Amino acid sequence: MTGRLAAIYRHPVKGFTPEPLTAADLVVGEGLAFDRLYAVENGPSGFDPAAPAHVPKQKFTVLASIPQVALARTAYDGSTATLSARAPGRPDFNGRLDQDDGRRAFADWLEPLIAADVRGPLRVIEAPGDHRFMDHPLGDISIINLASVRDIEARLGRSVDPLRFRANLYVDHWPAWAELDWAGRTLALGPARAEVFKPIVRCAATHVDPTTGMRDIEMTKALFDLHGHMHCGLYVHVRRPGRITPGDACDPVDTETRP
Repeated sequence: MTGRLAAIYRHPVKGFTPEPLTAADLVVGEGLAFDRLYAVENGPSGFDPAAPAHVPKQKFTVLASIPQVALARTAYDGSTATLSARAPGRPDFNGRLDQDDGRRAFADWLEPLIAADVRGPLRVIEAPGDHRFMDHPLGDISIINLASVRDIEARLGRSVDPLRFRANLYVDHWPAWAELDWAGRTLALGPARAEVFKPIVRCAATHVDPTTGMRDIEMTKALFDLHGHMHCGLYVHVRRPGRITPGDACDPVDTETRP
C-alpha cells in the first residue's frame, strides 16, 4: 500500500468555500494555517475569545443547517486578512476580516443570501491564538480516503464530489475503508507524522452539493444503509512537523518509534 496525497484544502471561514493549497506546513498540536480561523454566528453563540472553547457548529452559518451557504464563493488572502466573496444576486464583496468594519460588512453582505435561515444577528468572529472553529474539539486535521468516496459513488450509482466532506487532506491509493481501522496508529504524511485520533462521524453538511447548494444526497442515511455506520474520513493529530505537498506518500508506519 502506497497512499499518495492528492490535494490539500483549507477553509478560512467555517462553512464556506474550500481553498486548494500547493503546500502546507504541519505543526505539532495544530491544524492547517488559516483553517476555520473565522466563523459567522447565527445569533449569539456564547463564544468567549478570552476563554475560547468548542462551540457546536449549529451556532454558525454552516451547510449542515443552511445549504445556501454553498452559493457564496469565497477566497481569503492570509497576508492581508482580506476576504472576497460573490454569490448570485449579490454584489461582489471585498473586506478585511481582521477589522471590525470588514467583519460587519461581510455579515451584512451574507444576510440577504440566507435570510430565511437567519435566527439572530449575524456576526463574524475570529479564533484567538491557536483555537479553531472545528466540528470536533480535538479534530485538528481531517483526511478523506478517495477510494472510500469512489466506493460510495459505485454503490449509489452517481457521482459524489469529495469536497462534500470538507476535509483538509485527500489521499488516493489506500484501500476503500481501510482507514476506519487505524485509530491510534501513526501515519506518515510526507516528512510529517500524525497520530490517527478517530473516524469522522458525518453530518447533514454532506447532504449538500458544494456547487449548487442543494440537498441532493442523504449521505448519512446512505452510509448507514450501505455500510452500517456514518463514518467517512479521519481526524489526526500532528506529532512530527513537516511541509507536505500533493504527491507525498501517506501510509501507516507503525514500525517506527512514535515521536
